[in-house]
Amino acid sequence: TSLSKGQPPAVSGWGVLVVGAGGIGCELLKNLVLTGFKNIEVIDLDTIDVSNLNRQFLFQKKHVGKSKAQVAKESALQFCPSANITAYHDSIMNPEYNVEFFRKFMLVMNALDNRAARNHVNRMCLAADIPLIESGTAGYLGQVTVIKKGMTECYECQPKPAQKTFPGCTIRNTPSEPIHCIVWAKYLFNQLFGEEDADQEVSPDTADPEAAWNPEETAARATASDKDGDIKRVSTKEWARSTGYDSVKLFNKLFKDDIMYLLTMDKLWKKRKAPTPLDWHQLENSAHDTCNKEQLFAQRLKDQQVLDVWGYCQLFQHSVETLRSQLQEKGEGAELVWDKDDPPAMDFVTAAANLRMHIFSMNMKSRFDVKSMAGNIIPAIATTNAVIAGLIVLEGLKILSGELESCRTIFLNKCPNLRKKLLVPCVLDPPSANCYVCASKPEVTVKLNVHKTMVLTLQDKIVKERFGMVAPDVQIEDGKGTILISSEEGETEGNNNKFLSDFGIRNGSRLQADDFLQDYTLLINVLHVEDLERDVEFEVVGEAPDKAPPPQTNQEEVNSITNGNKDSAQPSTSSKGQHRSGHDANAMTGGVNIQSCKNDNKVTPSGTAVDVFSTWQLWRFGKKTNQGSVSLLYCKSVMD
Repeated sequence: TSLSKGQPPAVSGWGVLVVGAGGIGCELLKNLVLTGFKNIEVIDLDTIDVSNLNRQFLFQKKHVGKSKAQVAKESALQFCPSANITAYHDSIMNPEYNVEFFRKFMLVMNALDNRAARNHVNRMCLAADIPLIESGTAGYLGQVTVIKKGMTECYECQPKPAQKTFPGCTIRNTPSEPIHCIVWAKYLFNQLFGEEDADQEVSPDTADPEAAWNPEETAARATASDKDGDIKRVSTKEWARSTGYDSVKLFNKLFKDDIMYLLTMDKLWKKRKAPTPLDWHQLENSAHDTCNKEQLFAQRLKDQQVLDVWGYCQLFQHSVETLRSQLQEKGEGAELVWDKDDPPAMDFVTAAANLRMHIFSMNMKSRFDVKSMAGNIIPAIATTNAVIAGLIVLEGLKILSGELESCRTIFLNKCPNLRKKLLVPCVLDPPSANCYVCASKPEVTVKLNVHKTMVLTLQDKIVKERFGMVAPDVQIEDGKGTILISSEEGETEGNNNKFLSDFGIRNGSRLQADDFLQDYTLLINVLHVEDLERDVEFEVVGEAPDKAPPPQTNQEEVNSITNGNKDSAQPSTSSKGQHRSGHDANAMTGGVNIQSCKNDNKVTPSGTAVDVFSTWQLWRFGKKTNQGSVSLLYCKSVMD
């Protein structure tokens, strides 16, 4: 990873953009100013949480509740007061950060924790023709790679499985994905029925400084919360016991009172959609039940069914009553352990998670989906972030020195390779000719049933969620230019609940999807099929199956490895290699178990002997250990 001989580039005059000011971002910003970079812009939407302080060293306790980007700027300036740092407390996906904004920079460096933002920055850098350095960590594992239009693979050149990791700092106050709500529900199970853990608190923190961003108000709120008047503070479990585990009181506390408190943190909802509280009695009065309770709970056994809100209210009530009885049978001081194969426990998590999803305007999930999405938590490690941030700067210096051809994808592994190296560099891959993002004419084929697929599904699940567009316009290539979906609010809402076939879309039809913010156009070929696999609404043709290949045990291959990596002289992501699985460790795991986490820790299924980490594409190389010849998993990043 070293630079060629000679003086490093004069970097002080070049502008760089750092996207993310968390674990990697803090280390990166510090490294940049100490390396001599003077013109830096940093953007992050998050605020500082207490649990960030063990590894995000630009932040101190007095900064809790403040903007990460702003505080990171102020702290970095102490290292180099002459630096010109601009901080944005905002989302990089907002329209004002357009292609022209990106063109201001010589280099963009990602320090993100979610795929949607990574996809977006990837496309903006491609549109602006600006080099991007992508990075990520998960536990002891890390990776850095360079992306340059026309020269290397882009972030989306290789298909990736559904992301099953998330920054945990959003669980309590600002969930934005179903998995956040599922983890919250599992924490709630432990708080009510299992072993209590202070790190798994589910209620909004009454001392949460985000409720008031004025420093004086923040200090006053924190002091007041310690006193709390004459109210004696009790744990969630103690309070639940005092009510006799009254399901209606629990419901109104969790889904009404706590949500109303969150709404008082008005700063949280300036750029997010505010949650909507639920009230048991109002729902009960407005419910139009067409079946009796026994019929409802017979229906819930169909794991694929998604109930309505009142259905999940009743499921919540029923599961609380069952779990309360189990606790009583075990005796005083007993605790329950959550098990995905225990029906009442699974019912409770399914109901609580779906009610929270509804409150935060997400589509609710079936019991089957909830069960499959639950997972284990991997901690964030400060030293991993530090190593990766250092590698980002080294790769950046190569780019700014005009040595792009010497850039590498670098993997940081937990265990040394055959040459006793923890860092494994691999040559960058060229762009994929089949990439639906960076190809000269991006094009995909999507299998679906035109008689069952609604326009809203095309918009939300296919164009936005699957293909990562932010504000899409979709027209039918029918010679008339029929507008199916418009990015202008309200313009095509009347189409949402109509089927594609209602617009003459059939097998072989072509749709043109445009996102003007991303300067991105995608042609979608429609392949009509009467039946897809069960519970599959659509399928992108040519994507790799969501499972890892069988282990390879060819001893000749093991012996031929140089530098611990048989592909060390070839692009690590080469489609010609035999080692690409195209999928993450989640596909290889079994049981699930939520463990204690700190704010931005990661959730992913457990049950594997290797480090499980966020949606990496796995690589399998031979390795000798004390136990003999085993498979060692190397990875290509979508890491957090």
